[in-house]
Amino acid sequence: MISVNAGKVGLAQDDTGQAPGPPIMHALQIIEDEHRALAAVLHGMRYLVRETLEHGTPPKFDVLGAMIYYIDAFPERVHHPRESDYLFRFLRARCPSAASLIDQLEVEHRDGAQRIRSLEQALARYRHGGAPEFPAFAAAVEAYVASQYDHMRREERELLPLARQHLEPSDWEVIDAAFTGGSVPSFGSDSAQDFQKLFGLIVRLAPPPIGVGPS
Repeated sequence: MISVNAGKVGLAQDDTGQAPGPPIMHALQIIEDEHRALAAVLHGMRYLVRETLEHGTPPKFDVLGAMIYYIDAFPERVHHPRESDYLFRFLRARCPSAASLIDQLEVEHRDGAQRIRSLEQALARYRHGGAPEFPAFAAAVEAYVASQYDHMRREERELLPLARQHLEPSDWEVIDAAFTGGSVPSFGSDSAQDFQKLFGLIVRLAPPPIGVGPS
């Protein structure tokens, strides 16, 4: 259970006798940075599909596979659980009026996991079945990309402002520690480096303008 019995921050003082400054909120910057990285991968995946659809460009299965693996390994298994277990949980306790929004975002997290499985299956069918399987794969990509863009916009425009407004410094200490690895070892620097390497691989494999790989 979350303790929400901390005193009002405006009445507290640090050991110098001065009122403490505003919370740093590292987690919010991390969330927004992770959204930007995910958006880049989503854009790249949509771009490759549309190049095949509109110009007949041969599919780049290695790039598409790396992109889908990144989406599965990072947003679905790390980014979303961190949001749910920490940011959503604290905000639900501090701001009951946010419950319906949080419920919707939680549903979208669960739906995202199923969508990524469908995307993986569609790519496998496309890789082995050839051109007849492309329309189904393209539709799965478009549906997933659109859903994730909507989800990230909802978080950034609706949820994060509520977090800034209602969460207290004691809440941010716990949330920031989780997002920066202070309390959850599996989210620490080694994991972050692995995802950075994977993102770098995608950039190296993907053709211009989304990467530096061969055209």
